[in-house]
Amino acid sequence: MPDRLPAVGLCSNRTVRREYLAAADLDRLSTFARFDWREMDLPTSWDSPPAASPADLRAFTAWAKGLDALVVCHGAPRVTADVLNECPRLRFVGELEGDRFAQRIDVDACAARGARAVDTTQGSSYPVSEWALAMMLVGLRNAGGQFRRLVEHRPAPSDEERRKDPGYLRGELTGKTVGLIGCGHIGRRLLEYLEPFHTRVLVHDPYIPKDIADAYRFTLTTLDRVMAMPDVVVCLAPLTPKTRGMIGAREIGLIRPGAVFVNVSRGAIVDSAALIERLRKGDIIASLDVFDPEPVPVDSQIRDLPNVFLTPHIAGVTAASRTRFFTLMVDELALYFDGHETLYDLSPRTMANRRGTPPGAR
Repeated sequence: MPDRLPAVGLCSNRTVRREYLAAADLDRLSTFARFDWREMDLPTSWDSPPAASPADLRAFTAWAKGLDALVVCHGAPRVTADVLNECPRLRFVGELEGDRFAQRIDVDACAARGARAVDTTQGSSYPVSEWALAMMLVGLRNAGGQFRRLVEHRPAPSDEERRKDPGYLRGELTGKTVGLIGCGHIGRRLLEYLEPFHTRVLVHDPYIPKDIADAYRFTLTTLDRVMAMPDVVVCLAPLTPKTRGMIGAREIGLIRPGAVFVNVSRGAIVDSAALIERLRKGDIIASLDVFDPEPVPVDSQIRDLPNVFLTPHIAGVTAASRTRFFTLMVDELALYFDGHETLYDLSPRTMANRRGTPPGAR
């Protein structure tokens, strides 16, 4: 047994403390660490590091000096090389919900210092993968179109109309070919959900090791083939400078007639005007949790198309996903202090992969 329990601190705003930290996880953490929370409420952005005054940084650093592990989330300043240099005991730095890009952690500085950096932003991957499966099924059954018919008080379809409906002609997922654009945490959970449907899966993801394809039994291929060959195409890619606008008019034109296009990642990956133009032809169906711009303008054509099912970017937003961020972080802390390998490491290489840039590039 160690002479003392390690000190673990969380710096965040009050909302994170109230909504993300379940009592059961705090109890579990107390069995192997002393926990302290420091409230800070700096402005939070998904796109840039938080701006902190010199006074904020001095107060934050003075508090962090007594910690062995530091976890940051919304409201906290960035953990920089200067902070690390002033905190010699700090061996573990974690981000609860960084939206993949570690705006509150200098990952390079942690690597140079030998401090373990992790994030648990994939806590929201669980509901996103579930919703991706639901959107696939909704699209294949043309459920959005059927729902519109009912709420518009139109008569039930005749037998002849039913037989011509895409949901009748191609409505089952079992045995279909599915294409995934991106295969990170969300994609790998979705693959587990697809197992009972005996689908053939094609994946475009230039950043995953080939042995992942072997382990999950899918085919790695090009973006063009993922767009053109499947019965259902699912966009799961992160939004990076490289993926912004990646699915344009040419790629959308490759989608086979009768196929379903699902997007539960980020709307700006897809050319919205080109997608609307293809959907107006009426030969594909889209199930979209995201769109560009967001929120979807009230006068956007996408709202009125009968072959579109829309939700307002809700895939990853559940009460359970809020507390899961901290549950996973406690798991990581337990692994680390027990001398095991953590699962969700941040490193210069993982950050380069997430940004779509070579290691060392900025």
